[in-house]
Amino acid sequence: MAGGIWGRRKREQEELQAKIAELGRRADSALVAADERLRTTADELLYAEIELGRDATSELRAAVAAVREHLGEAFHLNQLNHDEIPDTTEELRTRNERIIQLCDWAQELLDDRTEALAEPIARARRAPEIIAGIRRDVERLSARLPQAEETVARLQQRYSPAALRKISGNPVEARQLLEFAIHGSDVSEVRRESGQREQANIALETAIEAVRRATTLLESVDQFEVEALRAASTLTAIVDDSRQDIVDARDLAGVPAVAAATTALEKALDAFSTTADKPDPFTELTRLREANTALDLAVAKARERAARPVPPESHVRHAIDDADRQLGVARSVISGHRGWIGADARTRLAEAERIRLELAPFIGAPIHEDLREQALADARRCGMLAAEALQLAQRDIDSSRPNDGGWGQSGGRGQRGGPDIMGGLLGGLVIGSLLDGMFD
Repeated sequence: MAGGIWGRRKREQEELQAKIAELGRRADSALVAADERLRTTADELLYAEIELGRDATSELRAAVAAVREHLGEAFHLNQLNHDEIPDTTEELRTRNERIIQLCDWAQELLDDRTEALAEPIARARRAPEIIAGIRRDVERLSARLPQAEETVARLQQRYSPAALRKISGNPVEARQLLEFAIHGSDVSEVRRESGQREQANIALETAIEAVRRATTLLESVDQFEVEALRAASTLTAIVDDSRQDIVDARDLAGVPAVAAATTALEKALDAFSTTADKPDPFTELTRLREANTALDLAVAKARERAARPVPPESHVRHAIDDADRQLGVARSVISGHRGWIGADARTRLAEAERIRLELAPFIGAPIHEDLREQALADARRCGMLAAEALQLAQRDIDSSRPNDGGWGQSGGRGQRGGPDIMGGLLGGLVIGSLLDGMFD
């Protein structure tokens, strides 16, 4: 038997040693990889500073410094693992896990910072190629400017100035941006030749952005006509739908909200039909859609209310009064027998009082129709909880009273003797004069 136990412990010890050895190999491998990555990144930082300048590479420089500091801690822990002082299994495990943690963090940080600089560095190295592409784009887009100007002039004959305010100035602004792109490209070339790489890269970035914005402006001019035609088509459908909605809402004309929404939609339709020769389909579509939606909502609400009538205000007030009466009785009983009342009754009473506080704004003030249904439900819920609290309190009181055998008897539930009676009286009454002679 002893031999079996000794053999099992020996196997367990060998397995633990094998795990610690494997963890040590992982820590060594991680430390070598992280150190090599640090050295490579430090070299990359030098090239990045040449291409982008020190300001653009400040985050990578800070990351390299932080990693170098924390890898110093990892190397120190690894040295402790291999010095002449014997280590416990727990010390080896803790150190190696920390080494792996530090190395993983270092790799992730350097990955993040170098990835953020990868695109700017590639762009800087391709600066001559990119500048040539910018000049080709400027030439191509400049050729589109006369067409864009003609398109705007033609659209001005069909649509109002308000409708065209988004694109009327696009050709002029695009021309200015293209001129700026050429200027930025020239500045970038001059700065790069003089060794001012950071300023050269900034100028290059602004030139690229100027071309991008000019492209967007010219495309907006081309897309406007299609969008305007689509809006006009949708507008026709909305007009037809709105007129039918007005007809369908006639049976609810007596409902104030429906009547107001109908009037607003009719005014929107009248404004649309009397619009000048140069319309603004976008604004008209928005105005009609909003008025149409408002009527739809008012009709839906009115029909729902017709299917489920609003409770009279008097019913709500009766329910609140009933809840108050129920609460008053429950409060009185629970307050008078506090030592006997358990958690269930107290919880129901507390919840009922919370709901009653939410009903307080309706006392002495008109109750809007939209709020009556919820107020009625809350009042009924409050009364029901108060009634439950009263029933539970009565149950607790009945189970705590002595039987006919008198104050001194004891027994099961419902037959507790003197000490339970004392607890109830002390908890519920707490009268100083009673305490004076209670235990004489």
